[in-house]
Amino acid sequence: MENKKIYRKFISTAAAAALVASAIALSASAASKFTDVPERYQDAVDFLVSNGANGITSTSFGTDQNIKRVDAAILVANVLGLNTENAPASGFTDVPDRAAGAVNALKEAGITSGKTATSFGSQSSITRGELAVWIKKGFSLKGSTDLEFTDVNERYAKAVEALVANEIAQGVASGKFGVAQNAKRGDFAIFLHRSDAAKGFYELSIMHTNDTHANVASAAKRVTAVKEFRAQKPDALLLDAGDVFSGTLYFNEFLGQADLEFMNYLNYDAMTFGNHEFDLGASDEGHQALADFVTNAKFPFVSANADFSQDSLFDGLFDGGTIAENPEDGKIYNAIIKEVHGEKVGIFGLTTEETAEISSPGSVVFTNYIEEARNSVEMLEAQGVNKIIALTHLGYDDNVEFDNDLELAKQVEGIDVIVGGHTHTKLSGPSFITEGKTEPTVIVQANEYGKFLGTLSVDFDENGKVTAYEGELVDIAAKLEDAEAAAMLAPYKEQIEALQKQSIGVSAEVSLDGERADVRTKETNLGNLITDGMLAKAKTITPATVIAVTNGGGIRASIDEGDITLGEVLTTMPFGNTLGIMNLKGSEIVQALEHSVSQAPNASGAFLHVSGLKFVYDSSKPAYDRVVSVEVKDSEGNYAPIDETKNYFVATNTFTAKGGDGYDVFKKAYEEGRVSEPGYVDYEMFVDYLQQFETINPAVEGRITDEAAN
Repeated sequence: MENKKIYRKFISTAAAAALVASAIALSASAASKFTDVPERYQDAVDFLVSNGANGITSTSFGTDQNIKRVDAAILVANVLGLNTENAPASGFTDVPDRAAGAVNALKEAGITSGKTATSFGSQSSITRGELAVWIKKGFSLKGSTDLEFTDVNERYAKAVEALVANEIAQGVASGKFGVAQNAKRGDFAIFLHRSDAAKGFYELSIMHTNDTHANVASAAKRVTAVKEFRAQKPDALLLDAGDVFSGTLYFNEFLGQADLEFMNYLNYDAMTFGNHEFDLGASDEGHQALADFVTNAKFPFVSANADFSQDSLFDGLFDGGTIAENPEDGKIYNAIIKEVHGEKVGIFGLTTEETAEISSPGSVVFTNYIEEARNSVEMLEAQGVNKIIALTHLGYDDNVEFDNDLELAKQVEGIDVIVGGHTHTKLSGPSFITEGKTEPTVIVQANEYGKFLGTLSVDFDENGKVTAYEGELVDIAAKLEDAEAAAMLAPYKEQIEALQKQSIGVSAEVSLDGERADVRTKETNLGNLITDGMLAKAKTITPATVIAVTNGGGIRASIDEGDITLGEVLTTMPFGNTLGIMNLKGSEIVQALEHSVSQAPNASGAFLHVSGLKFVYDSSKPAYDRVVSVEVKDSEGNYAPIDETKNYFVATNTFTAKGGDGYDVFKKAYEEGRVSEPGYVDYEMFVDYLQQFETINPAVEGRITDEAAN
């Protein structure tokens, strides 16, 4: 579809009113020759006459008369400046020759689809509801307001909201917009005049994904959603806010390359790094999978606060500290500049500093996000860029002790849009941050696991200030698979399905709860089962081991009731963490448990599941002063209070043992040589443990109790 002229509208009704008031009037009022044009309509009628309108007679404009759809089509097409010469035929059989070009152009632009496949309804009057839809689509109106009209159904709601928010239209009476009423020629003139008055501002459209976590199975549906949006917004950017790695068998098998094939096919414009992109850093191969992912990408990466210079795997890939106006595919920059509709758009990236604790970045170093964001904005503005996107993996409202998007918007001027990830937040509509800021910032995030394609359109004034926005999440599950993409997916899917079907020979009598909201906030039967297996394996190596703990952030999915497959286990435990056995004082264990519940009742990946002990805490008390009691199970199965002066052997995964998820107390023990690493992989230990049973029926046993919740 040909790229049409761009029209922009203000959120600010005051600004819209000012534009209307300052619209250029005709040097001689055409309305003056019509005897039925009151003063309130004169400028609008003059405007319409200048765009080809005629009166119904030489002295009467017909202000209070209905306007036919065919006449409305001609004037709307003229005002929008649509290409009426070359648009493909509409297929409507009731359109007179004088209006054919206009109707063709309106249909091609997606403004109207007619009454039926073959009838435009040329001679019928256009209703106020239909006109609202035409105007919203034609002028790309944005803005919403709470409607008190009882006659506005879902079909017309967004259009009427946009017209009312921009002071283009009002209701015909209290509580009634008049959706089904025929539009009068005078009202039509005012609607078009006011809509056109804000013409000439710049629109930027964005599609965005985040935290897809190797959910490749839905990729062909995502392709459909992207193609559909591009059909309406051909120059829309496509951005990813990180965490493509880890989470399903597609990652275990293909290490990101399956995801990348679809990202390349979709022509992503840029991606930033999530913490999970660094999950394999502690493996024998280090970040080889990530380096391969970057190398094979047909798009650039942006990361202003990640320094890859000390990892030789990224030699030639990392161009740290630079702003690239002509970025190369498969390279890492501080920021890039894209030209969209003849305007420069800057995109810089940020990754949570918490990555050092919650993943395995190795020699990749992360610096302060606020400082790097300010530097990036300053460098982009120095190159004449006044439309700036921060592509972030910080979290929408994550712990401000580290970083989050709300704080970034508050602290750093000059960021117009934040496309975020990390907290898996479902922002059904964009957040608009204005408090304490010279210019506003729009924040978006598209939930998780490829469930949605985020879409956003933002209007800017001539100084690069956001004036309006509109965005929504497109439900991927509701889309059909793109045929070409489905063919690409087929060989991957076949390989994964074969792996998923391999039974481990054990059946669960109940569902094993690994839901994110549960394993990060409370005891679950799956958390108990995993730690029981970890403790059993540790005892075969160090018989004196009496406790096992594992972080809830490492449990990624539930396991259904019934036969347990290897695929389910690998989906639940996708990181390949290995066993570590720590020698800790009782006081250090208590300290770790305090950290475990420090964010409660809010979810935290640091929340520990336990075996061999039980503890009580009170989430209503100050953080790090919440643990009420801790008891350790002895060899006879009895519980006794923990001895804070005694040493205990405690099993965990090496990620946590090295200080992951903020466990500094474990990190200290590791650095002091008090952790052994026998090397057993978590999912293998889990399978070995389960295979001693034919069936399992784990339960929540009161190992972890929050007094404030009772």
